[in-house]
Amino acid sequence: MLTLSFTFPAGRYHGTPWGRHVNEADVAWPPDLWRLTRAFIATWHRKLDPAKYPREHLAELLATLAEEAPHYALPEAVHFHTRHYMPVRDKPSLIFDAFAQVGREAELIAHWPNTTLDTAQTELLDTLLAAIGYLGRAESWVEARRREGWAGECNCYPPEQALDLETGEVGDLVPLWLPQTPAGYAAINAELREAAMVRERAEIQQKRAKAVADGKTGILPDPDKAKLPAVIAATLPGDWMDAISLDTGELQSAGWSAPPAARQVYYLRRKNALRFMASAPAVSRPHQADKITTARYSLYARPLPRITDAVRVGETLRMALMGRARRLFGDAIPASLSGHDLPEGNRHGHAFFLPEANKDGRIDHLIVHAPDGFDAQAQVALVELKSIHTSEGAEWRLLLEGLGETRAFQESAALRIATVWRSATPYLHPWHNKKSFGVAEQIARECRLRSLPEPVAVEWLPDAKPRALDFRRFRSKRGLSQPDRQGCFLKLVFAEPVAGPLALGFGCHFGLGLFTPAHPA
Repeated sequence: MLTLSFTFPAGRYHGTPWGRHVNEADVAWPPDLWRLTRAFIATWHRKLDPAKYPREHLAELLATLAEEAPHYALPEAVHFHTRHYMPVRDKPSLIFDAFAQVGREAELIAHWPNTTLDTAQTELLDTLLAAIGYLGRAESWVEARRREGWAGECNCYPPEQALDLETGEVGDLVPLWLPQTPAGYAAINAELREAAMVRERAEIQQKRAKAVADGKTGILPDPDKAKLPAVIAATLPGDWMDAISLDTGELQSAGWSAPPAARQVYYLRRKNALRFMASAPAVSRPHQADKITTARYSLYARPLPRITDAVRVGETLRMALMGRARRLFGDAIPASLSGHDLPEGNRHGHAFFLPEANKDGRIDHLIVHAPDGFDAQAQVALVELKSIHTSEGAEWRLLLEGLGETRAFQESAALRIATVWRSATPYLHPWHNKKSFGVAEQIARECRLRSLPEPVAVEWLPDAKPRALDFRRFRSKRGLSQPDRQGCFLKLVFAEPVAGPLALGFGCHFGLGLFTPAHPA
């Protein structure tokens, strides 16, 4: 058994399927073994010492991998594209840049159930995986490693039928390319060479017949002296490694509709494994249970903002969304976004602007969540929001991953369900402390006001890093009452599960007082 893990730190995988034009905006998902094999070859040429890792050893490793079609465990992915005007022949041409949007820490698993490598092959493979920098196009940064004892479940594999007999679910059949085995290529090579020679002899015979019909004399072309055209001979090398290493442009120039050293295998991929965002938001939802409450964005910035600037990021996100809504609807900005003109007693039903940080403490996702839901106009504004401009003049790009209920975003820790929650950003108590009205009592009161269960335990986390004092803890809006200027980190324990997002205290609508599950799923 052999298992490889791939993660994409940029959150993107770019790869155009064989035979498709880039402007078709298609994505080869998952990356097939043909692409992986050629990535290993390129990495060996550029980064490995051939004296330590000879070409023959690489050929043995790749031949072993080619013996079995790998199975895949695919992470959640969304099909996105951007559009650019690029100079082509001195005038701008519209270019589509399509990619699969995945979580920056989400694993793509390639699994060979019946493949075993020897010690030398394992060492070479580990070296290649550590050295590989991207997969597909150069924008597809990748981190790859071998997984020992992986026991997960694959959801993309060569099927016996397109219907899952246990669940009745119909999947998508997608064509993937795999390298021929050395023996398979030798047989195909002989067949293709013979077919090319037959065509060449037929063409010579036609020329000979035409010359005779035209009454030409002299030396006539002889079919028995036909030679394999040079362009065909160059793309049908006898060596298997040479064949799988051929440049794609060279193959296409020779007229090949598919690489001669590759074989096509159809895989069963679950429905919506590469889902599309709807071009227009869902606006007609008759049932309260189906209301749209949450939008989640991927954030692209250089550098990504730190979680310690959560409140500043939340304010900037709100400002950008309000500006977008104002351009769309004038002064009729949806109350679910602005928080203005809400019914009496409705203090927290409007939008929360919340950050999500990666393991490095950098904000890479943004959540806009309104417990009372977004109406049709608010949804349009959320879909139309593409970027944020900061006060420093930087532009942060946004990609909307989806609109829906919180349960649709279980890859987000802040949107899960848990009984134990820990501070992700400092909690600042919203009322002045009194003798019998400290932090624990204020949290209990907030939970009651929001129809949440009161926590059975509130624990201080004095050793949390970064410290509360390292965070920006003040709103940019002047004149706000702020009883707590220091903040603290807490652990809240509930007797029953509580659904996220959970944000409490001063500035909770802008990223302060945000809690995440203490025990991530």
